Amino acid sequence: MYRNETGITMQTGEQFTEQFKITSFVYEGFIQLFNDRNTLHTNDAFAQKQGFSDKVMHGNILNGFLSYFVGECLPLKNVIIHTQQIQFKHPVFLDDELQLDAEVSGVFDSVNAVEMKFKFTNTEKKIVAKGKLQIGILT
Repeated sequence: MYRNETGITMQTGEQFTEQFKITSFVYEGFIQLFNDRNTLHTNDAFAQKQGFSDKVMHGNILNGFLSYFVGECLPLKNVIIHTQQIQFKHPVFLDDELQLDAEVSGVFDSVNAVEMKFKFTNTEKKIVAKGKLQIGILT
């Protein structure tokens, strides 16, 4: 178990859940910030020709949700992402509602780090992405 100077702890097995939605604001903001206008992400007809029901959202939007989760939703605020691995399993579309489930899978007091496994699921309970994070705790 990790306990900071204010008594806030994180321990193996602890679970967290957050909800996210891919809104047009998120989608358009991503394009404006990163200038990724790949046809699969911007053209419905092209995406449908590739076998998708609509244009596919950028996978890295989920990385942004993870950044928010680590920086704003965890009980510890003095954290930094050391490593982040993500596997994209199914496409995500505009207006999809996603649930992030994360679990502490390891606490490493000797190096002030916490490892978490996570998954994003859509409303159909399909895992659209999964992976793990290692979070450093700043002193």
